[in-house]
Amino acid sequence: MDSQDFDHDMNDDAERGDAPERVIVLDTETTGRSHADGDRIVEIGCVEVVGNVITGRTYHAYVNPAGRKVDPGALEVHGLSDDFLATQPKFRSLYREFFAFVGNAPLVIHNAGFDMGFINMERRLLGLPVMPNEVRDTLRTARIRWPGQRNTLDALCSRLEVDNSGRDLHGALIDADLLAQVYIKMMKLDQLPLGGDEETERAAQSVAAPVIAISRPPRPPRPALAPSPGEEAAFHAFIASSVKDSIWSGLLEQRS
Repeated sequence: MDSQDFDHDMNDDAERGDAPERVIVLDTETTGRSHADGDRIVEIGCVEVVGNVITGRTYHAYVNPAGRKVDPGALEVHGLSDDFLATQPKFRSLYREFFAFVGNAPLVIHNAGFDMGFINMERRLLGLPVMPNEVRDTLRTARIRWPGQRNTLDALCSRLEVDNSGRDLHGALIDADLLAQVYIKMMKLDQLPLGGDEETERAAQSVAAPVIAISRPPRPPRPALAPSPGEEAAFHAFIASSVKDSIWSGLLEQRS
C-alpha cells in the first residue's frame, strides 16, 4: 500500500471514544542504497505504540544479507560489518516472527519508500505479496507541516525536543524509538489523556534476541531525491514556453 498523508486531528478519535490505535514504528538498515541493485536488509527495528503510549514492546533483529557485501558508505552509517552479519540469521529464518509482531497494524516510517522497497523486495524473494499494511510516512507529513525546512529525523528531534543524544548506539531500534517519540509529538498525541487499559500498560517486553551494542558513528541523513537531468530540462522547457516574465525565467537565463 502506498504511503499516505495522515495529517488530521487525532483528537477526533478521542471524542468518538474509539479504542486506542496500535501502530508499529519501523526502521531498517541495509547493505546499500538500492534494493533494485541487489542491496539487502541487515537490521530491523520496530517499536509498538498504542494510542499515545510507547508500550515497551519491540522487535529487533540483525539480518544476514545472504552474501551481499556491505557498501563502504553504508558501513560508515550503521557500523555493521560483513563478518558480524555473517553470524546472524537470514531473513528467511526470521520473517514469520517479524511479520507476526507487526500484524495488521499501520506502519509509521520516516522516508517510507526506502524501507518499504527493501521489505517488499525481501517478501518477493520469499514468494510473498507486498505488505498490505497502511503505511504512514512521517517525512511526507513533516514536509507538509514545515515546508522548506530540514525534516530529517535529527531535525525533527531538535524541533520537537526529543533527546537523540544516544542515537549512535543501536541503529534501527534506537531510530525507531526516536521516531515513535517524534510521531507522538508531531501528531499531538501527547495532548490526549494517557490510556489506562491493559493494552497500553503492558510491561516492557521484546520478542527478539537481546540487542548487541555496537559502537557506531552518528548516522548521516539518507540522500535526498533529486530530479534527473531529463526531468530538470523538461521543467525548464515548460517554464520557458508557458510562463511569461516569471522569476524562474530570469533565473534560468542567468544559469544558461
